[in-house]
Amino acid sequence: MSRVLDRGAIFAGWVGAGMAAVIVLSFELVIPVQPVVFYSAPFAGLLIGYYANQRSERAGGPWGRLVANALYAGLVTGITLALLYGALRLLFFYADQGYSADNQGGAVTCRSGADCTYQRYLADPAYAAELRSAGVTDAAGFERYFLSEQLNGGVTLVLWTLVPALLGGLAYGASNSRPRGQAPVDPSGRSPGSPAVLPPPGE
Repeated sequence: MSRVLDRGAIFAGWVGAGMAAVIVLSFELVIPVQPVVFYSAPFAGLLIGYYANQRSERAGGPWGRLVANALYAGLVTGITLALLYGALRLLFFYADQGYSADNQGGAVTCRSGADCTYQRYLADPAYAAELRSAGVTDAAGFERYFLSEQLNGGVTLVLWTLVPALLGGLAYGASNSRPRGQAPVDPSGRSPGSPAVLPPPGE
């Protein structure tokens, strides 16, 4: 146990990082439905904030430690989500060479990287209108726009994870409080410090 965090919270941070990796890889690579990453972030935060204090057996507070545990685990989870999500998006962005299956319109004539992704966006009327409204008129402008969107998305993922993590920690504290002065109960049912009950001789 440190002065600020419990060991259980540090362990929960690693669990949250693993959960974030599973979410991003699942919905950016296996089943590419990227908005689900954002929809999943609040639930991941809520769970990890609660778990950080449950793992630390932090029933009864103090509230400062409950909050610190939850925020730490939520921050690690949120940052991992943001970094992995952004890294994969940038990988596909700069590695884009314009290839596309015939049933999806065929290959795009473009320069590798930002220009290819820009041409793909222009082919979709909804995206093209969005880019025009944002003042994007060429690949260089699109690259700046894309990077800005990834930064905003990363900050959003961190916040959408961190705030629910705090709520999860508070929920744990509210549902697992002990009356002031009450000692924790031993799993055997004895209060700490009470003498052990020995079996009768011969048993």
